[in-house]
Amino acid sequence: AMEKSYMSMFLLLVAISCALAKDVGKKETKETTAKPKLPQTLSRGWGDQLIWTQTYEEALFRSKHTLTTPPRSAPRSAPRSAPPSASPALNGDSFFSSNKPLMIIHHLDDCPHSQALKKAFAEHKEIQKLAEKFILLNLVYETTDKNLSPDGQYVPRILFIDPSLTVRADITGRYSNRLYAYEPSDISLLYSNMQKALKLMKTEL
Repeated sequence: AMEKSYMSMFLLLVAISCALAKDVGKKETKETTAKPKLPQTLSRGWGDQLIWTQTYEEALFRSKHTLTTPPRSAPRSAPRSAPPSASPALNGDSFFSSNKPLMIIHHLDDCPHSQALKKAFAEHKEIQKLAEKFILLNLVYETTDKNLSPDGQYVPRILFIDPSLTVRADITGRYSNRLYAYEPSDISLLYSNMQKALKLMKTEL
């Protein structure tokens, strides 16, 4: 009788430990699958290893300031549009020289042109490396800032803003009817325009 009771106790303990192990396993699986969601949400497939800002206001703040702490409030000054022959954006603030320009990508999830450009952008190793020198933001909605749509609201379109909060209207693609549009075949032009945005920032600020 004693042996039977010991045996039943042993089986009960085994059953309990198995049940606990399953629960722990489930929790671990849930945690590991949930972790990568945040960067994928912000990048939306444009480059998961890159650091993307969440909002337009945050992107402006980070472009203008070298502070690593998150902004407490939206910046008061909105970007202004620079004419095609943009004059040097001189500014007395010395910290501008170490700041990053802002690159804003307007796109839509259900737009085949946006999807094609996204794929080309994400697979281009040189662009992904160069993009680390920018404050990055991709938007699937339009902002209230009209300076971000100098020639209309279409997708995909890519604009650059320097740390003085000037939209670089002079950095354009190859299409006269959609100045800031890019196709996958224009990926080399986009790369050179990114280099141009960085070069302009160094020489002008």
